[in-house]
Amino acid sequence: MKILAGVDEVGRGSLIGPVYAAAVILNDSINKKLLKDSKSLTKDKREKLYKYIKENSIWAIGQASIKEIEKINILHASLLAMKRAILKLKKKPSLVLIDGNKLPNLKNYNLKYVIKGDQKISSISAASIIAKVSRDKFITKLSKEFNGYGWDTNSGYGTKEHLKAIKKFGITKYHRKTFSPICDLL
Repeated sequence: MKILAGVDEVGRGSLIGPVYAAAVILNDSINKKLLKDSKSLTKDKREKLYKYIKENSIWAIGQASIKEIEKINILHASLLAMKRAILKLKKKPSLVLIDGNKLPNLKNYNLKYVIKGDQKISSISAASIIAKVSRDKFITKLSKEFNGYGWDTNSGYGTKEHLKAIKKFGITKYHRKTFSPICDLL
């Protein structure tokens, strides 16, 4: 029997925190019509689908830390997070479909990239939802400690509010020091 996994990452463009990836193998019983790219869903809808996917799938999360992002760059860190998610799956998939146009370095796996896969392939859509909600939960926790930056609403992306807060409160240990405008301020 063919086991298909979908993989997506989230947080590449954020100015803070780790990059997350999820790998998902959907159960046959799941309603694939409900699954859409996480960016096209409301926060409330994403949260409900997150629970639904977790209950009706085999899934795993992988991350790459801020230090890893700064050492190997965001692209390679994203691929590393994807690799970690795939390796954590409780079942080895016969085919792994990855959103984007690059593949992680993973021996003995059948990997294929799909451009805009999060909009086309339900298992990749599911992975985008799991990765987004997981990262958002982590960033929301951080925002309680650093409440002036608006991370609970901007997820650490370079919004006007976040950039103003950086000028007012400074750079935190969670900021990616190699990212512009952070590196320009150092």
